[in-house]
Amino acid sequence: MDDLDRGASMHALEPPPSPEAGFSTRRRVRTGDVDPQRRLRLDSVARYLQDIAADNLDATGHARTDPFWIVRRTVIDVIEPISWPATVGLQRWCSGLSSRWANMRVRLTVEDSEDPEDPDGMPAPGTAAPGPPTARGGLVETEAFWINVTAAGLPARISDSGMASLAGTTDIHRLRWAGLTQGCPPERPGEPQDRPHLLRSTDFDPLQHVNNAAYLVVVEDELQQHADLLQRRHRVVIEYLRPVTPGATMTVRRRRAGDRLELWLMVDGVVAAAVLVAPIPAASASPASVRYRPQE
Repeated sequence: MDDLDRGASMHALEPPPSPEAGFSTRRRVRTGDVDPQRRLRLDSVARYLQDIAADNLDATGHARTDPFWIVRRTVIDVIEPISWPATVGLQRWCSGLSSRWANMRVRLTVEDSEDPEDPDGMPAPGTAAPGPPTARGGLVETEAFWINVTAAGLPARISDSGMASLAGTTDIHRLRWAGLTQGCPPERPGEPQDRPHLLRSTDFDPLQHVNNAAYLVVVEDELQQHADLLQRRHRVVIEYLRPVTPGATMTVRRRRAGDRLELWLMVDGVVAAAVLVAPIPAASASPASVRYRPQE
């Protein structure tokens, strides 16, 4: 990846215009959301983003005017890992839009982290799971490129009321798409062989497509072999290039170059999603990340 592309993939995620901007909600981190070390998984973050998006539409009334949206890209910046048990606050606002799509930022912050024993009677750390939970506090910054679509899945203009609501938190009203991932390289001797990924019936959503959160299960599996990337601030970029339908057979191509891991999720030799995982350089840290301090 050249310097221009590297810089583009590591653009800073800007903080909200104000603490009250956009839509906010809370949710509990559950045991089904975390890995054996109690870290909130990437696929769980993606599910949280889906849930707050639906809640946001309901709260604003735009579930009636603009009910159908698909995700083209999700950027996840893990600034400070979130661990179970915790209550997470989520703040969602628009950071850029055009007539048919919008960038939606969601900030996840830990509001309450209970220690050392779960109030529901769960054993203390070290008995139910290996090792203690990670540091209290937590911050995950995200940005997703959402496209407004018709019931048939075709891009559609955002309603006037939807535009007015989204435009209230951003001055960017001519948002354009620019990819942040690389094209898939050919298979080469000495590189890891493509591996299969078994798709489950539970991976598919009502649109008969693999749900966007299910793709990140593949990333979690791969990161088991690249745990060093989880030990520092890191960014995950996933771009969804084409839908995957029931009956498909998925394979995964991956490459590690220095501190950057890239994945391509393919069906019949065609890339369905491309992924980048890499540390966040200090120079690219968002203003929110620089100001953030974990809870004492």
